[in-house]
Amino acid sequence: MLFWFIASAITAIACAALFHAARRGTDNATAPELDDANSHFRLVLAGIDADLAAGKLAGAEAQAARGELAREILRAKAEANKTQPSGTMGNGMLLAGIGGIAALTLSVYMVLGSPDLPAVPLAGREEVVAQSIDLDVAIERIESQLTQNPDDLRGWTVIAPAYMQLGRFADAANAYRRVIELGGPTADLQTRLAETLLMAADGQGSDEAMDLLRAAAAAEPAHVLSRLYIAAELTRMEDYPAAKMAWEEALALSTDGSEPWVASAQQGLAVAENGGVVEAGDAQADAVAGMVSGLAARLEADGGTIEEWTRLVRSYIVLNDLTAAQTAYDNAVAAYPQAFDRGDLDTLALAAGLTLNGGTP
Repeated sequence: MLFWFIASAITAIACAALFHAARRGTDNATAPELDDANSHFRLVLAGIDADLAAGKLAGAEAQAARGELAREILRAKAEANKTQPSGTMGNGMLLAGIGGIAALTLSVYMVLGSPDLPAVPLAGREEVVAQSIDLDVAIERIESQLTQNPDDLRGWTVIAPAYMQLGRFADAANAYRRVIELGGPTADLQTRLAETLLMAADGQGSDEAMDLLRAAAAAEPAHVLSRLYIAAELTRMEDYPAAKMAWEEALALSTDGSEPWVASAQQGLAVAENGGVVEAGDAQADAVAGMVSGLAARLEADGGTIEEWTRLVRSYIVLNDLTAAQTAYDNAVAAYPQAFDRGDLDTLALAAGLTLNGGTP
């Protein structure tokens, strides 16, 4: 009831505003022109009288001039009446038009709208609920839909990275398998599936993952991510000659050396070239150790970004100090317990044989 009261009031106000605006326009349309014409005729009439008084016009001529002036006045009024609509007819048509528009609007709303729906608080509306829905609830809904329609390619494509975000690597692997079955293999999909298998293996490696990575690299020679994973796995398996070749192949795909993965690949190549150990002079080794220890002290005291933690873990791995790398990795996991936040850190750590302790797997 309140809705209809407010709707009626707004409609009435809008109609009144339109009616007032339209009337003012027509009322004022010709009045200034008539005023100007009357002033002109009065001046002409005064001129005729002045000429008659001065003897410039005879009485008959003045009378004829007045008659002609009277006819001009009548013609002017007739022209004005043609352009000015009748007040009564104009108002009636205007009211009918505005009323028709209001009636048409309400009729359309009665057909297309839902005036009988009860009022719902803002927090209870579906769109607001959808905005506040969390990942777990979203996944439950998608899983329910996939149970009813297991061939829904879009559903599997959406849920696969969501499983990865929650650390549900086995479910993510199954989801990526379904995506490949339904949509066909691509280098990206094969690499993502391999990534989930490596994560699920907890640093122990996976033959199936390596097969997938090799298939992705063969299908798309310029696919960088698959080649980086291959090189990292070969390094983890201590097959350094093959790892050296794999790192070189990955670095050959760099266009100008500015890609974010180039530094890690160069470090990996250095490790492979030196049989798993980074050679450095005493001074250089001391400088590197000083920088690493300084970074570790700062992160332990003040915390830092996940990129900084990743850099620290990578540094320890390159220095072949896996004990310190494990400690740094544990601290990073404690700071970022959600697997999605850790991103490349888990891949780096697990590929180096570190163990995931705490946080989401």
